Amino acid sequence: MIGAFLMQCIVSFVSVVAFAILFHAPRQEWVWCGLTGMAGWAAYWILVQMDQSLATASLVAAVVLALLSRVLAVVRCCPMTIFITGGIFPLVPGAGIYYTVYYFIMGQELLCLAKGIETLKIAAAIAIGIVLVLALPGTLFRVLAKKA
Repeated sequence: MIGAFLMQCIVSFVSVVAFAILFHAPRQEWVWCGLTGMAGWAAYWILVQMDQSLATASLVAAVVLALLSRVLAVVRCCPMTIFITGGIFPLVPGAGIYYTVYYFIMGQELLCLAKGIETLKIAAAIAIGIVLVLALPGTLFRVLAKKA
């Protein structure tokens, strides 16, 4: 269990760093981007292992990701989008989108509808999680950064 968790963390870190490189994030922020994405994925993975729904796990992971992104944006004096764009990469329900289209093309309407609704829930949960954190006042994060 711990070995699987560590492997998940390593792979998510590497994938987010690769995504940051691909999207030309500043070199000095690559590690922070990776850690942000890894924290979001770790929260998601732990909740899925606790038999939470994928939407619930995605919501909590998006909140963790957005909170860490806002804190790092203040501490590192750079835009939040540098951290959240790469960090969201592991959470995006790409397989759900793929299978929705696959079932549609194969004429399996019920499976298409079920997978599509599940994918839409996950995408909405990610968006809601980010919006919840963005709704917090910026002064809160500046105060936290000064204490750190």
